Amino acid sequence: MNRRTFNQLASLSALGALTATTNVVAQSNASPVKRPRFSEPDPIDFNNHAGFTSIFDGKTLSQWDGNPDVWKVEDGAIVGISTRESPSGNTFIVYHGAHAKDFDLKLEIKVENGGGSGVQYRSHTGYPPPGGTGGRGRPGEPLAPPPRTEWTMIGPQADFWYPENAAATSYTGQFYSQNTGRDILAWRGQVVNTLPGKAPLLVADIGNRTVLGSCVRTGDWNQYNIMVRGGVFMHILNGQLLAVLIDDDPASSNNVDGLFGLQIEGYPSKVSFRNLWMKKIN
Repeated sequence: MNRRTFNQLASLSALGALTATTNVVAQSNASPVKRPRFSEPDPIDFNNHAGFTSIFDGKTLSQWDGNPDVWKVEDGAIVGISTRESPSGNTFIVYHGAHAKDFDLKLEIKVENGGGSGVQYRSHTGYPPPGGTGGRGRPGEPLAPPPRTEWTMIGPQADFWYPENAAATSYTGQFYSQNTGRDILAWRGQVVNTLPGKAPLLVADIGNRTVLGSCVRTGDWNQYNIMVRGGVFMHILNGQLLAVLIDDDPASSNNVDGLFGLQIEGYPSKVSFRNLWMKKIN
């Protein structure tokens, strides 16, 4: 390195130091620079009903239609009961106060004694029940009455079962396609994608199915949050995401607007629903 080059580098270094010093002074004379800060989102308040509409008044079954021998209002809840002496079969109580496609639905659900339940949405009635007969009875026990079309629903369901056996233990939270022949599309713990004319594809695991089941409160009230946007369906129970379906088939029976409904299946069983709130997006 010759003397001239050394002197040039020394001058540039001095200029850089001067510029840095000037910038520090300039900033010190100005207001403090606001820098972005990372923060966690606040948790959803399940009891915040801003923007929501109540779809059950806690006293009557106004705008709800179901078998009066099965469904009633008890202690501020919609209650369905099925016994060995008077089995309900697989039947629904249907809310006719709203159609919705994209929405948030929040409710509390409890299943006691056994059997299963679920929450229908984007669903329809008026279809002939599969098989056209009542529920299967055990030897010496009565059959359930033949299901009626106005109390039979077809469409997406957020499942909920009393864990009376190994199979039922794994059902709560899954995405079930009721009375379409497609049955379980997204098991608990799965993110699943469906495409036209193709079998469902597992995209990702949310978690271990058994471990996720620990969030289910057996025989007690559970907070169900169902969020639907376009072809994306999310089932959330007690703050835990349990299943996601992404349906990319525009002709799918999942991708239409429809009714809400509540299910009872199996016996003996008592299913209860309260605090039903819906926020309609479209």
